[in-house]
Amino acid sequence: MTTPTAHHLGLTVSDLDSAVTFYRDVLGVSVLDRFEVGGEAFSTAVGIENATGRFAHLDGGDARIELVEYDPEGDSRDDATLDQPGATHLGLAVDDVDAIVEGLPSNVETLSDPQTTESGTRIVFLRDPEGNLVELLEV
Repeated sequence: MTTPTAHHLGLTVSDLDSAVTFYRDVLGVSVLDRFEVGGEAFSTAVGIENATGRFAHLDGGDARIELVEYDPEGDSRDDATLDQPGATHLGLAVDDVDAIVEGLPSNVETLSDPQTTESGTRIVFLRDPEGNLVELLEV
């Protein structure tokens, strides 16, 4: 048996182009690849009848960030909160949280102003255009 290593973190989105624009232009994450997948094996693997997916892989450092837009699209969900069991968020290490927050477009929602936690880490949480939670942490 081999030891698993992180390959990617996947986020399902309803508008791939908008999500890619946000991660690339607002957060400065590089796009590594874009592709489409469909067919019976894919539909069976994801458990969605007649599914196709449009994908973008972004440079997340040690692991890729995978954005995927499915057809057919599932039901929308309520905005997640971090205390919900099963809640997810994407954590991105940055050099200067405050500088990034100052440069965010006015339509980007942050959960608070940047904070320094008891551990000494400077963090801020924001929502991408799809409502996914993204943590920026200063390292």
